[in-house]
Amino acid sequence: MGVSSIFPSKAANKIAVIDYGMGNLHSVAKALEFIAARDGLRVQVDVTADPEIIGAADRVIFPGVGAIRDCMAAIRRLNVDAIVEDAARSKPVLAICVGMQTLLEFSEENNGVECLGLVKGQVQYFGENHLDTQGNRLKVPHMGWNCVRQTTSHPLWKDIPDDSRFYFVHGYYVMPDDEKSVAGVTEYGIEFASALQQGNIFAVQFHPEKSHIAGLALFRNFMHWDGGC
Repeated sequence: MGVSSIFPSKAANKIAVIDYGMGNLHSVAKALEFIAARDGLRVQVDVTADPEIIGAADRVIFPGVGAIRDCMAAIRRLNVDAIVEDAARSKPVLAICVGMQTLLEFSEENNGVECLGLVKGQVQYFGENHLDTQGNRLKVPHMGWNCVRQTTSHPLWKDIPDDSRFYFVHGYYVMPDDEKSVAGVTEYGIEFASALQQGNIFAVQFHPEKSHIAGLALFRNFMHWDGGC
């Protein structure tokens, strides 16, 4: 656990990056710090699992990498599930990669894992024999740059052109029950939901911190987002 602050504690915008040992925390924090310094924003970035710091934050980022079983075990051991549920009721939340997948009810990974259930739906595997539309085999995990087609005019898409490219690393994808919760889709043999929206939650399968201009724009939009659509 650590804390990364770039402005004093009286900063107008406090962002908590939840640290449960399973996220690309350093890169996320550095990206947020870069945007704040570049745009002259008064922002404090805390990388932490402390429920008091997270509770006092204006916005929360919920990252995640690795196997869903290990992520959920760490989440429950550190009581991060309750922290995320509380944040989701009261402030803007951005979930990234496996952080996004944990929001669903159930994942096929690791022979089946119960997740947080904040978003109705499941997480499914691309498959060992995943093919493109011409019948060519695609590598799994899906790794590298791919386009995201925006399916809604959500505030986090502000100034990001449709079909912008973002960086992906994942072998599983989310399938929400409610199509209205899908904010962006990506083609990789099939069309899958690469961004979700639900109230003051926005979740992405890609890594904004690795996605150069478009990713930084999404982080910047998150800094200004009030949780509405």
